[in-house]
Amino acid sequence: MPSTWVVVADSSAARIFDAPLATGALSEIESFVHTEGRMHERDLRTDQPGSTKDRAGYAKHGIEPRTSPKEHEATVFARMLAETIERARAKSQIERVLLVAPPEFLGHLRSALDANTRKIVEGEFNFNVVRLAPDEIRKRLPERLYSSLAK
Repeated sequence: MPSTWVVVADSSAARIFDAPLATGALSEIESFVHTEGRMHERDLRTDQPGSTKDRAGYAKHGIEPRTSPKEHEATVFARMLAETIERARAKSQIERVLLVAPPEFLGHLRSALDANTRKIVEGEFNFNVVRLAPDEIRKRLPERLYSSLAK
């Protein structure tokens, strides 16, 4: 029977909860840790940025990456979570999803979801509660998580 997932995440950790009742408790079903999301920028860099020469001269200029290493790691983690959600949707294991994350990571996660999975996102909440106990997370969400009618 398809269920409702509440995905609580930030750039370094995520937890997936089952919410079988719109007004009931959350039951944790899976958790993820992305240690790179907690690392400092300097620790994520593998080497110096590349460089290029001027066409007319001998000066060299550093090439800055388009995204910072931390931003890149957040995107990688968001994609991994999105794939987990997409697989569950494709197997008809879930019928709706609620996303709970700080604004920047929520944007990464939203962008990583495919169009069919975005259609089952019932709600999005902009706050970081990934390290709280399930009952504390539940208290911060609306009393009724979703409409009890199936989509």
